Amino acid sequence: MNTSLLNICGLTNNLKMRMVAFFLVLSLGSTYAQAQSFTETAGKATYLVLYRPGPAWLTGKSVMEQPLQDHGKYMLSLYMKGFMKLAGPLTDDAGGAVLLDVQDEAEAKAIVTNDPAVKSGIFVYELHPWKLQPWEEFAKKAKATAK
Repeated sequence: MNTSLLNICGLTNNLKMRMVAFFLVLSLGSTYAQAQSFTETAGKATYLVLYRPGPAWLTGKSVMEQPLQDHGKYMLSLYMKGFMKLAGPLTDDAGGAVLLDVQDEAEAKAIVTNDPAVKSGIFVYELHPWKLQPWEEFAKKAKATAK
């Protein structure tokens, strides 16, 4: 989304971050959906984590200039264990987003609160349960119905 358009509309930085995160999440969701079979895995839940700058965020520095090496290692370990499916920084330096595939909210919260960037205060977070829709299946059905 064009940030100059957001500035013209007079939106607050928090609302801008939420809008950018929303559009990022939409693109993450479609990418994740294409990679998944969408057969429900018993006992699995999807959570979206929105990271935003915390009290230890280095003011005036981009997300790529923040001391996030331990956070990156932690994210890689989560990916290798199968807990983290997608993650990345927001390109407007408003934080980042992570897609978790876990057993329940307690596991998601434990993962996020043990993140070195959260522990150090570089990031604060929002944790949201998220039901991904099988858009590819919906599209196939729509095409079949249209024929």
